[in-house]
Amino acid sequence: MADNRNPGSGFKEAVCIDASKIYDTCCDRDCLEDLRCFFTPRGQEVIDQAINVRIKSSEVIQVFIDVEPVHFNRGYYACDLSFFFLVQLEAFVAPQTQPIPVEGVCFFDKKVILYGSEGSVKVFSNEFEQDGVLDNQLQMSGNMPRCIVECVDPVALEAHICEVRDCYHGRCMPSCVSRRLGGELDTCSTDKAVYCTLGLFTIVKLVRDVAMLIPVYDFCVPEKECDGNGPPADNACDMFSRLSFPFDDFFPPANGESGCGC
Repeated sequence: MADNRNPGSGFKEAVCIDASKIYDTCCDRDCLEDLRCFFTPRGQEVIDQAINVRIKSSEVIQVFIDVEPVHFNRGYYACDLSFFFLVQLEAFVAPQTQPIPVEGVCFFDKKVILYGSEGSVKVFSNEFEQDGVLDNQLQMSGNMPRCIVECVDPVALEAHICEVRDCYHGRCMPSCVSRRLGGELDTCSTDKAVYCTLGLFTIVKLVRDVAMLIPVYDFCVPEKECDGNGPPADNACDMFSRLSFPFDDFFPPANGESGCGC
């Protein structure tokens, strides 16, 4: 067979495959200032007694995506993104006391307009089985482009506590978000509130499934045998001998001497 590591010398044929083509993409850096943080009733009780808070970390719980065509510009689509973040905080209820850890949820709405081309065909497939249907057929769908959002956990910049200055009475949080905190979130508090600032990096893509012609060199046959024993175990001294000497810990670099340029 041809060498998979050197495909240029073993071209055999051109085949048609079904793949996802990226029609448009963008990246963004958002500094999300003063996002209202919501807590469970128990967590809100801690915040109501607190005199100060400190943000520790944050992570992305879920991103809800809705794609709609832009009617005044054919081929373009509006991607409405709703980010939900889990925020780890420490609440100080009295001077010179240990802080109380508390978790909260922030959300952020963002809209991106990208090009996704046009198409109005109906798509049928037997890839999945519908519940309660004997025939294994996937429900008909259209060929709308799909929006894919890639993001890393946001940078937790700061948090502060103050009086409530906005109203979210009656807003319903998604159940998957509430479950992360172990109960329903309190959106009706009128006493104290926590506002967080997060730094978010995102990449948004608009893709479609298309048929593409690609060159084929050979099948990808595995060359490594399966081994259930795992790598040989090293003793502690062997592992320690492979660690780099931490010169920076002994000789801290001066300002501007770090290799990353930050």
